[in-house]
Amino acid sequence: MTKILVTGSEGFIAKNLITFLKEKKNIEIITFNKRNNLNELKKNIFHSDLIFHLAGENRSEDKTAFKKNNADLTEKICEFIVDSKRKVPILYSSSVKVIEKNHYGKSKKKAEDILLNFSKKYLNPITIYRLPNVFGKWCKPNYNSVVATFCSNIIDGKKLEVHDPKSKLTLVYIDDLIKEFSTFIQSHDYFGFKEISNTFTTTLEDIVKKLEFYKASRKNLITERVGTGFDRALYSTFISYLKPKNFSYNLKINEDHRGIFGEFLKTKDSGQFSFFTVNPKKIRGGHYHHTKNEKFLILKGKAEFRFRNLKDGKKYSLKIDSNKKRVVETVPGWSHDIKNIGTEELIVMIWANEIFDENEPDTYQFEI
Repeated sequence: MTKILVTGSEGFIAKNLITFLKEKKNIEIITFNKRNNLNELKKNIFHSDLIFHLAGENRSEDKTAFKKNNADLTEKICEFIVDSKRKVPILYSSSVKVIEKNHYGKSKKKAEDILLNFSKKYLNPITIYRLPNVFGKWCKPNYNSVVATFCSNIIDGKKLEVHDPKSKLTLVYIDDLIKEFSTFIQSHDYFGFKEISNTFTTTLEDIVKKLEFYKASRKNLITERVGTGFDRALYSTFISYLKPKNFSYNLKINEDHRGIFGEFLKTKDSGQFSFFTVNPKKIRGGHYHHTKNEKFLILKGKAEFRFRNLKDGKKYSLKIDSNKKRVVETVPGWSHDIKNIGTEELIVMIWANEIFDENEPDTYQFEI
């Protein structure tokens, strides 16, 4: 069983790290935060195999708090390791702001120097990461993350203050950071600084634009490319600030004697997803497309798909029900319709390779 001490355990990064560690076997988590005292810290260090030193003061009206909670606390950790007469590897979360001549930057630089001197004198493994702006779920808005502030304020409809829209920002996503940190558990005999392997560089203007698109997508149904890279991370962060009352939103539904039809999700360049129902003995469709392609999946009920070729009048039909889990495609130049031949409501999911444009629908009536 590996015993891991996490300082600053109630902070943004620590909460994500602790959640990750809880998912692993043979790890015991020991925590230290502002509610604990130094005697408890010493006892914890005596029983720890590794230390993630994430505690620190980011903002305070009390200037002495930076020295106390950044440099002095780090020094105490080193002293307690010496007292334990063991080597306890430390991963320290420093900041790129160590170059700044303010109380925060100076205190983080002092903590680095304490660790480096301690490591050199006692040959105790030390890994230091100078972190850029970190973003992701559970980060406190209006504190030290502009991404968290923007996400929260845009969701709440509050006005944003962007003083320099073109200002560039280097960011690291919390999940990527935790993956980076996780390597310390297997390989903790490193001495010195390490670089974050996966960061993003963007502008405040670009962040705001993307976040506003994400919010708008809940009404216009058009999703951004949120499956990879920075967009994946930023979108996940954005929705993490949704309040439970906003976990759902309404769709526009069209209804007539045949059943209902609703659009579900649209993409900018890969079509859209919709769904519809067909009441028993009713028919939908009876049209063709020149270019548009559709894929149908029966979720409930039994249907007959009928096709008619515009060029030679050839007809084709197939019967399919929800048990078969088959996809039925429409083909350009073939008129098609779908009839409910069962006794219950027919429920169908549909994907089209383009977003419906009422000015150019590429949909022409032609009865089978």
